[in-house]
Amino acid sequence: MNSPIISGTSQAWAALGGDLSSLDRVSYGGRCGGLPARLPVMELARATVAVCSLAAAELMSVRTGLPVPRVRVDDEAVATGFLSDRLVRVDGQGWSTFQPLSRFWRASDGWVRTHANYPHHRARLLAALGLAGHADGEAVDAVVRAVASLTALEVEETVCAAGGLAVAARSPEEWAKNEQGAMVAEQPLLTTARLDDAPGRRPDGAALPCAGLRVLDLTRVLAGPVATRTLALLGADVLRIDAPHLPESQEAHNDTGMGKRSATLDLREATDRGRFDVLLDTADVVVTGYRPGALEQLGLTPEALAERRPGLVIAQLSAWGRYGPWRGRRGFDSLVQVATGIAELEGSPDSPGALPAQALDHGTGYLLAAGVLRALTEQHRAGGTRLVRPALAQTAHWLVHDLVPAPGEREGFDAEHRLTETDSPMGRLRHALPPVSYEGGPLNWRRPPGLWGTDAPVWDGA
Repeated sequence: MNSPIISGTSQAWAALGGDLSSLDRVSYGGRCGGLPARLPVMELARATVAVCSLAAAELMSVRTGLPVPRVRVDDEAVATGFLSDRLVRVDGQGWSTFQPLSRFWRASDGWVRTHANYPHHRARLLAALGLAGHADGEAVDAVVRAVASLTALEVEETVCAAGGLAVAARSPEEWAKNEQGAMVAEQPLLTTARLDDAPGRRPDGAALPCAGLRVLDLTRVLAGPVATRTLALLGADVLRIDAPHLPESQEAHNDTGMGKRSATLDLREATDRGRFDVLLDTADVVVTGYRPGALEQLGLTPEALAERRPGLVIAQLSAWGRYGPWRGRRGFDSLVQVATGIAELEGSPDSPGALPAQALDHGTGYLLAAGVLRALTEQHRAGGTRLVRPALAQTAHWLVHDLVPAPGEREGFDAEHRLTETDSPMGRLRHALPPVSYEGGPLNWRRPPGLWGTDAPVWDGA
């Protein structure tokens, strides 16, 4: 029987369609203890990094014709990587990952969590509660009073109807009875599909698994950018495209912009859409992270992308899944934790809790990258435009119901020697080294992040 350490990796590798005999290329070691939780968070972290590393090694083998390189998963590197957004510093200065209105609130019958890190989400939250125009200094007290007068579900429904983000805290049992929760439970960890019979790729002796590949990154916040950051590490030319009216936090980009370039295009405007279509004509991978329907209304469905660019790998990340009554809802890691019962399991009788890292984001990000890498491998073998679809809620279900903690977790975690420093346009940048690795693979990104949105919307070297 496999040990629990192998069990999580086996589950994820099987979901990715990988050959289970390849798992003998993976070994484990290093000190852990960096992600303490009641749920098996360290196992989730270890398994997702392991399958991403193995998928990179497998693609390296396919492109070169050489044996699959060995993979060594280091627990300390994994834990540090899952905390990367909290460990990043510029000239010694950190940042707060959550703004004052992104927190738990006591409703009349329980708890609710909101997410209001972005100005437009903050404005929608306050408007939904009848508090539009409140300044930062008075907003928190006003929200306390407003939420206390409503049930948690009333807050959830009112704020979501206004385009904001709020989720009532549920137990795992309550989530299982919820229509969306029941549908999530029926889904695999992630889904993959072949959309057509586009010609396959050929071995080319590439120096890195993703060398020469062009990736359009249409993702935001954390899970998607973690995935595309990993593809950049592995040699891809990753160009992140954001809408100019939806600015990203530079502090967040300092963590997830490693190895990439970043530009803005308004795809609703004809000239910018034309520029995007030129990029698409020579792209190899398109990764999206907007809520279902947002890009589809711009004509960017998988079928339309496949017709325009046969042989693409298309990866579509969502929070709640692309099905069910919640498919169009906005969502973030912290909210998925609350809806699925994780906050209750990690909390106390007096208040809900949280995982020790944005583990759903990071874990789903590495699964997403692994799905892209495996799709590229299958393209070499059999061709076809490929579609990969993970969801934060599906990763949450895996964590709560399927993963088993490894016995005898070792203590003594120390992130310091898994951090490095480099000069960047923002100043002296301290960041976590990548946890994804294989024998002979890259140890760091080729470039630091730049200033968000300031690069030209052209491929590197074009």
